[in-house]
Amino acid sequence: MHEWIMNFLIALPAILWAITIHEFAHGYIAYKLGDPTPKITGRLTLNPFAHLDIIGFLALVLVHFGWAKPVMVNPNNFRIDPRKGEILVASGGPLANFLSAFVSVLVLKYFPFSSLPFNISEPLFLIFKYSIFINVAFGIFNLLPIPPLDGSKILEALLPPKLYYSYKKIEPYGPIILIILVISPLLNWILVPLVNIVINLMLMIT
Repeated sequence: MHEWIMNFLIALPAILWAITIHEFAHGYIAYKLGDPTPKITGRLTLNPFAHLDIIGFLALVLVHFGWAKPVMVNPNNFRIDPRKGEILVASGGPLANFLSAFVSVLVLKYFPFSSLPFNISEPLFLIFKYSIFINVAFGIFNLLPIPPLDGSKILEALLPPKLYYSYKKIEPYGPIILIILVISPLLNWILVPLVNIVINLMLMIT
């Protein structure tokens, strides 16, 4: 139990950052496209408490599946085609996670942790190590084309009208599908190989 608590406390900064940068990126891109909604609703911030959903965070801690408060966006305010804007906004969160993971890879590879006292260097090293896995996993998970994940919004914006309306019919069942994935081994079968591929690619190019 003590080891679990210690691991959680070390992983906590990486978890909070992954959630925060993901939601901030959604809001920032929408704002840059002309939608003031994220700014009005206080989501253009790197303060994690602005993005946390308490129940979603507790679920993340207890069952390793959770959620943040979704960023409210009004595509009608975009200065570009709303469908293109929705693709950019939805993609922003996962891309921010992948960028965070890549920066963590660079830090682990080039930062001289050995120059720090051991009681600082070890937890700091582990935080960045957790950051790689958590950010990549969070980014890939959100790209799954299951409502209400980002992948579903990207797919909706790409589908022709006939397929779009057919796809929207599964939207009410999205949370149920996600729960089934989480409580079954299916999610690990999907995520783990993809996470390993992305992390290995990042390691190769650095």
